[in-house]
Amino acid sequence: MEKLRVGIVFGGKSAEHEVSLQSAKNIVDAIDKSRFDVVLLGIDKQGQWHVSDASNYLLNADDPAHIALRPSATSLAQVPGKHEHQLIDAQNGQPLPTVDVIFPIVHGTLGEDGSLQGMLRVANLPFVGSDVLASAACMDKDVTKRLLRDAGLNIAPFITLTRANRHNISFAEVESKLGLPLFVKPANQGSSVGVSKVTSEEQYAIAVDLAFEFDHKVIVEQGIKGREIECAVLGNDNPQASTCGEIVLTSDFYAYDTKYIDEDGAKVVVSGSHCARNQR
Repeated sequence: MEKLRVGIVFGGKSAEHEVSLQSAKNIVDAIDKSRFDVVLLGIDKQGQWHVSDASNYLLNADDPAHIALRPSATSLAQVPGKHEHQLIDAQNGQPLPTVDVIFPIVHGTLGEDGSLQGMLRVANLPFVGSDVLASAACMDKDVTKRLLRDAGLNIAPFITLTRANRHNISFAEVESKLGLPLFVKPANQGSSVGVSKVTSEEQYAIAVDLAFEFDHKVIVEQGIKGREIECAVLGNDNPQASTCGEIVLTSDFYAYDTKYIDEDGAKVVVSGSHCARNQR
C-alpha cells in the first residue's frame, strides 16, 4: 500500500518557536515510518518557509534551551487551489514533493490562532487539528473565558487590560476584585510565555509590562490553588478521550522553564487512583 505523505509544518515567528521545534522532533521520532512518509516544512523566525532534511533539520536537537532550526537552501511557496503541484521551490518555480495531509505544529501566534489554518484552507491542503474558528477563539484567552462563562462553566475571575485602558485600573482595584496572588499573562500566547505570578504591587507593574511585550491584550486572573489535569480528545462527530494525566509540579507554577527546560520541574502521573477519580 502506498504510504501517506505527511507534511509537518513547524517553527514560526512566534515566541514559541523553540517549543514548536521540540514538538516536531517528537512527532518525527514517533511517527510510523512504515505507514507514512514525512515531509518537513520548517518556518524560520523571519517567517520564510523551507523544505528541511528529515535526517538533519535541527541544531542542538537534544538541548531544549538551545534547540534551533538548521538553515535550509530550499525555500518554498504554495500554489492555491486544486493544483497538481501544491508546493514549489520559491527560487526556481520547480515543483516540490506533494503532501496528502498537513500536521500544523506551529505554536503560538500565526500558528495556533487560525492564521495558518485559514491559509491551508485557501491552499486546499487538508490538515489535522482544529479549524479556523476554534483555533482563533481558543488562542485568545479573553474570548475563550467569555465563551466558557456564557456556557455556564466555572472560570477563574479575571480582568482584561488593553494598551488603551491599562492605566485606568489601579492595582488596588485589581486586588480588591481578584485578591492575591494574581496571574498576569498575554491573552494570545501559550507555553506560559510572558506569564507572571504576582503577590505585590511592585510585581504587578513588572508583570503587566512583561505581558504587553508579547500582546496588545493582557489577562489578569485570580490565583486558583488547584490541580493541573490534562486530557487529549481526538475526533469530531464521535470524539474519543484519552486517559487523564495529572501534572505534578516541583516549582511554584507551571512556567515555561518548568514545561520545557527543567527536566525535574514536573512529572505526569497517568495511572492509579491519583487520576482515575477525575475521569468519567
